[in-house]
Amino acid sequence: MNAPDNLHSHAVSRGSDDHGATEDNRMITAMVRLHSALDATELPFDLPGLDDVRIARTQMVDQLEDYVIPRLMTLDAPLLAVVGGSTGAGKSTLVNSLVGHRVTTPGVLRPTTRSPVLVHHPDDAHWFGQDRLLPDLTRVQHVTDDPDSLQLVATEAVPAGLAILDAPDVDSVEERNRVLAAQLLAAADLWLFVTSAARYADQVPWEYLKQAAERSTAVAIVLDRTPDDAVQTVATHLARMLASRGLKDSPLFTVAEGKIDNQGLLPPHHVADIREWLDTLAEDGDARGAVVRQTLDGAVRTITRRTYPIADAAVEQTAIGLSLKADVDETYDEAIAAVIAATADGSLMRGEVLARWQEFVGTGELLRSLESRVGGLRDRLVNTIKGKPQQAERVTVAVESGLETLLLEHAEAAAERTHARWSQQAAGAGVLADAPGDLGRASRDLRRRAERMVRDWQLDVLDMVRTEGADKRTTARFLAFGVNGLSVALMIVVFSHTAGLTGTEAGVAGGSAVLGQKLLEAVFGDQAVRALAERARRSLEQRVSVLMHDERARYLSLVDAVTVHPDTPDKLRQAARRVDDLRYQASARAAEASPGEPL
Repeated sequence: MNAPDNLHSHAVSRGSDDHGATEDNRMITAMVRLHSALDATELPFDLPGLDDVRIARTQMVDQLEDYVIPRLMTLDAPLLAVVGGSTGAGKSTLVNSLVGHRVTTPGVLRPTTRSPVLVHHPDDAHWFGQDRLLPDLTRVQHVTDDPDSLQLVATEAVPAGLAILDAPDVDSVEERNRVLAAQLLAAADLWLFVTSAARYADQVPWEYLKQAAERSTAVAIVLDRTPDDAVQTVATHLARMLASRGLKDSPLFTVAEGKIDNQGLLPPHHVADIREWLDTLAEDGDARGAVVRQTLDGAVRTITRRTYPIADAAVEQTAIGLSLKADVDETYDEAIAAVIAATADGSLMRGEVLARWQEFVGTGELLRSLESRVGGLRDRLVNTIKGKPQQAERVTVAVESGLETLLLEHAEAAAERTHARWSQQAAGAGVLADAPGDLGRASRDLRRRAERMVRDWQLDVLDMVRTEGADKRTTARFLAFGVNGLSVALMIVVFSHTAGLTGTEAGVAGGSAVLGQKLLEAVFGDQAVRALAERARRSLEQRVSVLMHDERARYLSLVDAVTVHPDTPDKLRQAARRVDDLRYQASARAAEASPGEPL
C-alpha cells in the first residue's frame, strides 16, 4: 500500500495553539517519518525466516497508513468498532441486530465474498472520507461484492461517536478475505470479536486475540450462537482461556440462540447488553477516548518495537548483497588473472600460432643460428626474413583466434562458477530466479566483443611499433621486417613473457620468444624493446579487464538493482527511537499532571 501523499502536510499543518497540539504534531511527524523509513525498506534477498519479517513490515506499513496516522490526525473521530471473527459465527446477523435493521447481508454459503460495511451516524459521515480511515478502499454507498470497496451506511440507529464495521472472516478459505480481515482489525479502535460454541477454541481466532493482547488493543468478546444449556459452561471455559492469554479485562458477552425474523435479526433482548455497552461508550467521551488511547498507544508501541527486527534484517540484507558481489568479483578476478597468465606464460605459443610464426621467420634456420655467436645474429635475421607480409598476416589471424578462444573459455568458466556459487545460497538463487536470460553462460554477444577487443589490441600494438619506428622507417632493417612483421614479433614476445611451459614446448616457445626479442632489438635496441613489450602487456591486461568487467556487470547489476542502502538500518532505528522518545515524554508529563493515577 502507499500512504496518502498528503500525510506529511497534514502532520505539519495542524494548529499549534497549545502544548497538546504541538505534541500531537510532533508525534504525527515522527510517525510519518517512521512510515517512510519502513515503506522504503526493501528486503529483496531470500533468507531462512525472512518471509515472516517481510509480512511484519507490510503489516506495519499498512497499520500506519490505515489506522495510526489517520487516527493521530483525527483523535476526535468516532470510535471504530470492527466486528470480526470466525466463519459462521454470525457477525453480520449480530451487526444487523445491533443496528435494528438490515445493513449488511449475512451469507448462507461460505465464504461470503463481499466488501466490508461501515455503519455510522449521519452526522459522522465526514470522518470516513477517502483521506481518513482505510484510504486504499474505495467509498461506495451501495451493496457491492468488491473487496476493494468500503460500503458506507449512514443511519441514526447508530449513536454519534460510534461506527461499526462488519469485516470478513479471519479464517476464510479465500486468502483475499483473510488479508482484508486482518487489515480491518488492525485499523480498529475496538475489536468486537465474535465466536460461537462450535468455534471458540479454533486456532486462527486465538492467533488474532494473541496479537490484540500483545498490542494492548481494546477487545470485547461475543460468544454467539450458543444453546441455552451450554452458555454457562462454554462462557466459563472461554473466560479462563481469555485470562490465560492476557485478556482477562476484556468484556465477554453471550448471545443465546434465538429465532431470526424475516429481516435476519435476532430478538432485541438477545443483543441488549452489547448495545447498551456500545451506547455508553458513544455517550461518554472520556471512556471513548480511553479506548482510543489504549489501542492507539498499543499500536504505536508495538510498531516501534517491531521496527528493530526490520532494521536487523536490513543489516543482514546489506551484508548478503556485499557477499554476493564479493562472489562475483572473486570469480571474475580469478578469470582475468588466468587470462593474463595464459597470455604471458607461453601457453598461446602452441598450435596454430606457433605454426604460423615458424612460417614467418623460418624458424629452423634461425633457431640454428641462435647456437652461433649473438654478434652476427642481427645481420643474419635481416638476410633471412624478407618479403613475407602474407605470413605476418597469418600470424596475426592465428593470434586473434587463439586469444578469442582463451577469453571465451575463461568467461564461460567464470559465469558457470558464479552461477553455481549463487545457486548454493538462498539469496543468490532467488536473484537468479528473477534474472533474465541464462547467467550460467557468458553473454551472447561476448564472441563479437572479444573479436573486437583482440583486433583493437592488435591495432594498438601496430601503432606502438609504427610510432617507435618513426625515425627508422627508411633503415634496411625496418624495411626488411615491416610494421606488420615487427608487430607480430612484439606479440610473440608478450605471449612468452614468463616462459611458463616445460619440456619440448618450453624449448620451442622459449626459442620463439628469443627470436622475436632479437628481431625487435635489431631495429629498436634493447631498452626500447623492453618498453614496447611492457606497454603492449599493459594494453592487453586493460582490455581483458574491461571485457570481463562487462561480463561480471550482468551479476553485479542484479544486486545493485535490489540492494538495501547502508543507511536504511540507521534510519529505521532513529525513526523508532524518535517515536519512543515522544511517547516517554508524553507519559512523563501525564504522570506529573496526575501523580496519583495509573498511566
